[in-house]
Amino acid sequence: MACDVYILASKKHGTLYIGVTNDLVRRVYEHRTKAVPGFTTKYEVDKLVLFENYDDAPTAIARENDLKKWRCDWKTRLIEEQNPNWDDLYPGITS
Repeated sequence: MACDVYILASKKHGTLYIGVTNDLVRRVYEHRTKAVPGFTTKYEVDKLVLFENYDDAPTAIARENDLKKWRCDWKTRLIEEQNPNWDDLYPGITS
């Protein structure tokens, strides 16, 4: 089953959240609507700034765990390589 690793941000260079899901549209929607109380609700982290697709869950989970260990500046560089303006990518995946 395909899975996505995703990074949400509160704003450009703001608080980041890294997650993994098998339904990116649904999961980001849950973050955006604050459907589940927690970190992203508390810190208003709801802009999808990066996602990567993987063919299977174990690979995606391994990537998520690796990214969570990265230094903040490495995560920022990864985002800016693919999304230099930190645009919210969610509207593009819902259409």
